[in-house]
Amino acid sequence: MNKAIVLVTFGTSVPEAQKAYERIERQVRESFAGVEIRWAYSSRTIRTKLAKQGTRLDSPEVALARLMAENYTQVAVLSLHTIPGIEFHQLYRNAMLFGKMSGGFERIVVARPLLSSHADIERVTRALLRIIPKQRKANEAVIFMGHGSKNHPSDALYAAMNYAFPDISENVYVATVQGFPTLDGLLPKLVAGGVGKVFLLPFMSVAGEHVRNDMAGDKSDSWKSVLLKHGFECEISMVGTAEYPQIVEIWIDHLREAIAKL
Repeated sequence: MNKAIVLVTFGTSVPEAQKAYERIERQVRESFAGVEIRWAYSSRTIRTKLAKQGTRLDSPEVALARLMAENYTQVAVLSLHTIPGIEFHQLYRNAMLFGKMSGGFERIVVARPLLSSHADIERVTRALLRIIPKQRKANEAVIFMGHGSKNHPSDALYAAMNYAFPDISENVYVATVQGFPTLDGLLPKLVAGGVGKVFLLPFMSVAGEHVRNDMAGDKSDSWKSVLLKHGFECEISMVGTAEYPQIVEIWIDHLREAIAKL
């Protein structure tokens, strides 16, 4: 039976950020030699922008339809989202329909995103701690910027990580752009802790527009600007989580679990 893997991400139009996807594909190909691999971007805006630049990417639904037309019978979809939020559940619902329609796949499974269990939280937490700059001192804070999903219960996974960090390292936090916890909510903790310097790192698969604008941008409401205004020194990383092999391996383990069900 013909097997295929579809790697699904929100997508990015930032060329420097796309190298993260190249790393993911290399690790997936090494782990699943001989299996057909396709990419799909869930963001219509990103797909449209890239198409104008001459690069065409399929939506998840189009990628699956192509595989079905090419007589692939078993498909594993890997969600490269961080949490099982709104976009993940939309992906899951639509992908499952391709196994229910007449002439559809004999078997289709959707792998879990990065954070979807307590074990994932512990594993991701330890992986993130290993990528903190070595020069960081114990009294200096680290904030990982996540996207957030304020209208979905899985947003609570970001807060759950803030319970896991203190068991291993103090002054390490996750905050989100569009959910909870927020940067504003962390500021009193930083002040009370006598923190003088803050390291900002992405907790997104790629260092795309959110990282470049909302985290590291020069506008007054960027995280860097807000922290500087409050008297903190800032050091910024522009490396997405998908550029770290130890993080990608967690996604791949979820893919292994899914493929085992085919």
